[in-house]
Parts: sequence; structure tokens; C-alpha cells
Amino acid sequence: MTTTVLVTGGTGRLGRTLVPRLADAGHGVRVLTRRRREPAAWEWAVGDLRTGSGLAEAVTGAQAIIHLATTNGRGDVAATRNLLEAAAPGRPHLVYVSIVGIEDVALGYYRAKLACERLIEESGLPWTILRTTQFHDLITAICDAQRRLPVTMMPSKVSFQPIDVTEVTDRLVGIAAAPAAGRVPELGGPQVRDAAELARTYLRAIGRRRAVWSVPLPGRAIRDYRAGNHLTRERAVGRITFDEFVAGIARERSGR
Repeated sequence: MTTTVLVTGGTGRLGRTLVPRLADAGHGVRVLTRRRREPAAWEWAVGDLRTGSGLAEAVTGAQAIIHLATTNGRGDVAATRNLLEAAAPGRPHLVYVSIVGIEDVALGYYRAKLACERLIEESGLPWTILRTTQFHDLITAICDAQRRLPVTMMPSKVSFQPIDVTEVTDRLVGIAAAPAAGRVPELGGPQVRDAAELARTYLRAIGRRRAVWSVPLPGRAIRDYRAGNHLTRERAVGRITFDEFVAGIARERSGR
């Protein structure tokens, strides 16, 4: 079944992959943006989640909303509340992408995501919440942020279970075409691997020679990560490994 889908956060890491896939699947796609953009294969809807401006017009006629937009926690709750208020009259299917283990990791961003989940569950709208582990891109972004340093530092005794954004996208395309399902099974990457090992794999693939140090970090959030509270080993359903992901990056950079 095809439908009109409004996507918030459509220009972010996941959104850039999801929006064209929705269009290819035959859905009418509308992407929320704070400023006018060049014409594309989908519609741009100008609106601001922070203030609520333009949201009533943006949601009009949408049968589904996929809510990806985030401010890294700073304004996520208010933004989600504004979106829900605008959407209430039309009662679209609200799809929210969240993170595995947010009840059990002491990060402000995770607390905000959990608060958004609760707003959605209590909104009275039909809803689906999909939790995933971190994306492959997070690991590479951590490494790239340190590219000017003589070494790359990763937290010691912490593992990640990264998943490819294309696999999350595939699941979201299916969810958008289906009735609301509440909380659906989590998506986890195919492997649980040590953070420093992942960094070495990436740096080796792109030919960046430098040492990787496992650094003991303090704090409750790191303790929660060390305990594996952000992992979902029983839902390691992803197929694209981190090695395959970084091999693709290496091919792109070499032009092959």
C-alpha cells in the first residue's frame, strides 16, 4: 500500500537514505525543512519543530509521519510535543526511531529519547516505535573527529553493535506501508565488537596510520556502556558488518 509520508529529519544521516527509498517504493514523500530548498523528487514542507510554525500545513494530508529529527536531546521533547499537537486532528500513523537500551544508559540524550517515546505512546495517535543500535557511521564519525590528533582514543572495555543505515531504512519503508504496530522488535547489528577494535578496522581500511588507545573513562554512562546496556545480542539481525561498511568507504575514496 502506498501512502503520503511526512519525514522529519529527512536531511540527516538516516533521512538521506530513507527519503529516496520511500519515493522509489511509490510513496508520496514530504520532507520537513526549516528553509525552502531546490525542487526534488519529493516535496519540501517548510516548518519548524522548535516553534511549531508551519507544522499544521506540513502534516495535512499525511497518512504517516516518520519522526527522525533530533537536537541531540536539547529540544527533542518540545519538538516532539509540537509535532504531536499538529498531527492530532488528522490522526496519522506516527513512526518514531529510537535507541536500544535508553532506559539503562545514563545519558541526557537517551533520557530525552525516552521522554519522546512516552509522549508518543500517550498521544492517542496510532504509533510504531522502532529501536536500533548505533549506526556504523557513529564509529567512523568518532574517529574522524580525532583526525588531527596524534592518536585515536576510544573508551576501554566498551563494545558496540553497529548496524547499517540501509537496513534500518528497509525496515522503516515496510513500517510506513503497514498499520501501526506499537513497539516493534529491535534492530541490532550483526556483531558486538570492542570500540578500539572497530576504530582500528576503520583506520586500517582508509589507510590512516595511527595508534588507537583504549582509554578508561569515568562516569555512570560509561559504566552502563561497559555493562552492555546499549546492546541487543538476541536481536543481532543486521547482515552488513562493520568491515563491509568500511570497505565500501575505502572503495569510494579510491574511486574504484
